[in-house]
Amino acid sequence: MVRIAGIDILPNKRTDIALTKIYGIGRSNVENILKTADVKANIRVKDLSEEEINRIQKVVDTIKVEGDLRREVADNIKKLKAITAYRGLRHMRSLPVRGQRTRSNARTKRGKRMTIGAIKKEMATKMGIGTADDKAKGKE
Repeated sequence: MVRIAGIDILPNKRTDIALTKIYGIGRSNVENILKTADVKANIRVKDLSEEEINRIQKVVDTIKVEGDLRREVADNIKKLKAITAYRGLRHMRSLPVRGQRTRSNARTKRGKRMTIGAIKKEMATKMGIGTADDKAKGKE
């Protein structure tokens, strides 16, 4: 099992795909990393030599990944909240930060739908809530 930046890399994956499992490394970063380390992208991780793995490790060490990057992102969000910037307020309220609409979408941020509005007469009586007809007649 190959371990780079504290993450176990899957041995049966291609090198360019397997490296994207590290937080902070995407497809464009992988191309640069492999070019700098002089490793072919289509080689499986299990077929890499120790020397190639070491070269990849050295290049990845120069990039901010995993814990350091997560900490930096969290600090940036805390700073936005502290200065009560608009983006910080959106983070506090668990709403989309980057200008997306919330009228019809944003389910991943806002959670499951909750229907608010009319209650059927039968449900109102079961719940013990007086309906508008009851109030008009003076029953409640």
